[in-house]
Amino acid sequence: MEQYLAFQWHITDSCDQRCQHCYIFSEDNDIPIIEMSYEKMEHVLENCMDMCKKLNRIPYFYITGGDPILHKDFWTFMEMLKFHNVSFGLLGNPFHLNDEICKKLRYYGCDKYQLSIDGMRNNHDSIRKPGSFDTTIEKIKCIRNEGIKCVVMTTVSKINIAEIPQIIDLVAHHHVDIFAFARYCPTSLEKSTHIESNEYKELLEICWEKFKEYKDSGTTFNLKDHLWTLFLYEKGLFTIPEGLDDNKIYDGCNCANCHMTILPNGDVYACRRMESLIGNAFSESMQDIFLGEKMDKYRQYDKFEKCSKCELLRFCRGCPAVAYGYTHNAYAADPQCWKEI
Repeated sequence: MEQYLAFQWHITDSCDQRCQHCYIFSEDNDIPIIEMSYEKMEHVLENCMDMCKKLNRIPYFYITGGDPILHKDFWTFMEMLKFHNVSFGLLGNPFHLNDEICKKLRYYGCDKYQLSIDGMRNNHDSIRKPGSFDTTIEKIKCIRNEGIKCVVMTTVSKINIAEIPQIIDLVAHHHVDIFAFARYCPTSLEKSTHIESNEYKELLEICWEKFKEYKDSGTTFNLKDHLWTLFLYEKGLFTIPEGLDDNKIYDGCNCANCHMTILPNGDVYACRRMESLIGNAFSESMQDIFLGEKMDKYRQYDKFEKCSKCELLRFCRGCPAVAYGYTHNAYAADPQCWKEI
């Protein structure tokens, strides 16, 4: 049976915003903008497709940036993806979307467009830029009207944790197709906006009740954060199946399992949310990178300081990127995991 392999592909650093939690600009807003050339994109696509063919994986591409639409060769790139019948979604900003653009995106094969809502109006606009909130809400309908699934993603931190229930109300009201949230990963040790583990568990409880309230709304609530597995396990809604291989990973963090990130300069990361350089797609085989020693570092599950002692190791593992953001050690305990080991 074929398994998916997801590529988060950053084709440009160009962006209309300078978000507080951005991995690209959070430390230095004057860094040079890097954009992958069309010729390099052809090479990278071939490299990824060749890898998936050899490993019997189904490729899926999350095309992002920056804002990918700002790439000077964006529409030519869309033609390339359509020619190769590539499955993909876009992660971008709302500012350049309209009915005509969304129609073109659907024609070229885009099946999902991910927007971000990081708080209610004042909070969201302070994190991103003035007017961003209203423009985002406006473009939800624009995306959905053309048959593209609208995904809304929220980055949770101490700054906006109290507003997450209101965001759930908002996305359900606007018929967003998929909603998920992930936790903020500090980009430097002094930039942590820490959430206590019991506070995060309480948020999951509140959100779970909200999800049940909106179960017939048409919005799918994606339990993206792997601590949802622990939450459901403690509520008796997730049980560990019997007869499984103790040495096999079945779920949880996709890092080094079925996900890779490619940056505009060709660098390949195990996970974009932490410093995890493992190779370069311009000069190396993606298959060699995926199966190589640098990637193996993120598959050494016995080194996880807390998770390796937990019965949920094969199904959860929290978020190594969040752990890295707090400690610069991906094997450290997830700072929001409330389970006592």
